[in-house]
Formats: sequence, C-alpha cells, structure tokens
Amino acid sequence: MSQKVEQVIIGVDPHKLSVTIEVVGQREQMLGSGRFTTDRAGYAAMRSYARKWPDRVWAVEGSNGAGRPLAQRLLEDGEYVVDVPAKPAARVRLFDTGHNRKTDAHDAHAVAAVAVRTTTLRVLQHDGELEALRMLTDRREALTRRRVQTVDRLQALLAELLPGQAKRDLTTGQAKTMLASVRPRDIAGKTRRRIASEELAELVSVEAKIKKATAELKSIVLARGSRLMDLHGVGPVVAARVLADVGDVTRFADRNRFASWTGTAPLDASSGEQNRHRLSRAGNRRMNHMIHIAAISQIRLDTDGRAYYRRKRAEGKKPLEAIRCLKRRISDAIYRQLLEDAQRAAVEDVGTGPGGHCRASQNPARSTFPCSSTLRISHFPDPRTRRYAGPVGNRREPVRRRRGMLVWAGTRCVWKPDVPSQRKPLRA
Repeated sequence: MSQKVEQVIIGVDPHKLSVTIEVVGQREQMLGSGRFTTDRAGYAAMRSYARKWPDRVWAVEGSNGAGRPLAQRLLEDGEYVVDVPAKPAARVRLFDTGHNRKTDAHDAHAVAAVAVRTTTLRVLQHDGELEALRMLTDRREALTRRRVQTVDRLQALLAELLPGQAKRDLTTGQAKTMLASVRPRDIAGKTRRRIASEELAELVSVEAKIKKATAELKSIVLARGSRLMDLHGVGPVVAARVLADVGDVTRFADRNRFASWTGTAPLDASSGEQNRHRLSRAGNRRMNHMIHIAAISQIRLDTDGRAYYRRKRAEGKKPLEAIRCLKRRISDAIYRQLLEDAQRAAVEDVGTGPGGHCRASQNPARSTFPCSSTLRISHFPDPRTRRYAGPVGNRREPVRRRRGMLVWAGTRCVWKPDVPSQRKPLRA
C-alpha cells in the first residue's frame, strides 16, 4: 500500500537579488528552509531543492510587486503558485511568539503560515496577454510623463525666444510655427533655438511612440473580448489598466469589495447620532486615477454621468464630493462589465472540460486551493441579490442554482431567468 504524499507549502519572501523560502507541512511544522539568489544558478538550485516534495504549493508574498518576476518564472515552469497579500503576513508576524524582529526567514515563515491557514488565496495563472497589457500600460505612462517634461522644457525656451506668446496647451504644430517665426542673431539666441528644435524633435518622437502604444493596447483589449470601452470615458488606456490590475474579477465577492479595492468606497466616520463618511486614501491608487479620468471625461461630455454630477451639485454637495459620488458609480459599472465579460467567457469555454482550463489540476490534494480560472455560472454573484448562486470551491452538498440563460440585449449580455411555470423540479 503506497503512502500518501503530504502537501507542503513553500513560503517565499522575494527580493530583487535574493529569495528566502521556508517549507512547512499542513500542521505548520518546518520541513526545510534556504536562501537563494535570483540569477539562473540560484533559481535552478531553489527548484532542485524543492523537488524533494512532489506535492508542493508556492506561496509568494506580493506577486503584483516585488514577487512578480519570481512568480512568473514559477508559473512558466508549471508550478502551482498562490498570492499572499502583505497585510495577512504582517498580522502573523505581529502575533507570533519570539523576538518578533523582522527578518527574511521570519517573513518566509509568516507567508507560509498564511498559506496554510487560508484557503481563499488567489491562485495565479500565466496569462501572456495580461502581462503584455501591464508592460505596455507602464510603458505608455512613462512616455506620458516624458512628454509632459519635454513640453515644459520647450515652453520655457519658447517663452524666452518669443516673450508674451506662450501657449497653454502646446502642440507640435504650434511649436513648429513659433520656431519658424524667430531668427535670433546672437550666439545665446541661436543656442536657445537649437535646443528648442531638439526638444521639439523629441516631442514628435515621444508622441509617435504614445500613439503606437495606444493602438497596441486597443488591439489587445478588443482581442480579449472585453467591452469596457463601451462605457463612457473608458478608452484603451483605462481599459488596459483595469484588465491588467484586476486580473480575475471573481476574486471580488461583490461591487462593494471592488469599490473598496479601487479606493472609491468612502470610509465610515460616524460617531453617536452623527452619520458621516470621509474620503478613503486606501486601495489601488492607479485604478482610482483611471476611474477619475473616466469621471472627468463624463462630466465634460453630454452623458448620464454629467446629469448625475449636476444632480449631486444641486443637492448641495461640493464639486469634489460630487466627483467622488460619480467615481463610485463608475466603479460599479466597471465591475458589472467585467463580470459580464467573465460570464460570457465562461459560457464560451463551458465545453472544454477541466483539462481545457488554464492551471486546472486533477490532484485532489490541491482542492484546498481552487483554481480561480475554472469558472462556472454559479461562481458569479446574482446582479439582483448580490449573492452567489452556488459555492465557489469543491463542496459536495446539494445547492439550488439559478436557472436561465445568457442572452444578448443590444450590446450587453444579460441573464434571462426561466419562466416559473416552465421550470423543472430541482433534484435533491
């Protein structure tokens, strides 16, 4: 009779040049530890050391930050990786016994302990399109900052060449016209004009790169079948950033959790009979900035967002308060659209079977970490009750699921329930 192989958790504390790991069992007993470099030799040595435990789960802290390179390398090699947020790991360190000093080995132990005690950690998956979206979005943001700096330097030079003729929103065409109208004769003026010409050439080059990056982002967003750009104020850049940062939308239980993650949900600051809320500075600030861009775009155009903003202003709210209310509504709209896109993708992939889904595992020992990429209709919250119609996991108790079908209503995919008189009795 073969002995059952115990599943182990490998807690990882990643850094740029080194990685510290700790291997623990299901009862949090330490089975091994080590420190390795992040180069090829160190990574190969770490993989060779981990082969002692065939059934292993890698728990990486901060897989969207410092741990992203290591997590991506592990996923490309077919390893099973889960993401451990920094806050639960910090709580484990705080309430752990001992000296409570923060070291790499202590951090790895805390990450492994969180992975053992938590069964709802996000399972990572290798998605080349999302990785490309993230890199292109970061690249475009860097180019945008570079363009702003170039325009500032160019405007400073033009203000000295042509006093009193500075443009607030300078374009390349206006800059070329202004440079063509000036012919300085002294050496300082000629040097200033030459530097301005070089800055203008750099501005033209940066704008061409920004345009190319935007086109690439739009093509990838459309290729993924996302309909985020159907929302007012959401362009290719905003849609790409949302898809890259959100990843799997089913990791958010409802729209309130999503709004808390985006920083658009106000914090309760009530005291006694006084009911008030204050601005939240928490959450993903990049996502909050993208939603702010969408809100300002809706206010400038004739949209429902502008009508909602004016209605809030008429109720006595200040401009910033009204914008925050609009940002919350946009956050809810983005969450609904992401949910509909995921539902449509799940319906299209329903015939592939467990083996057709990415990162699907047939090993029952890994049932404590359900793969978030294997989606069913029961995994999505009901838009009417905001509750899930079925369990998310491998529970075996009988459940009552919603009956109906996904149908197209214009450009949106909505859920159409069956007529009650035509429903068949559910099995026990």
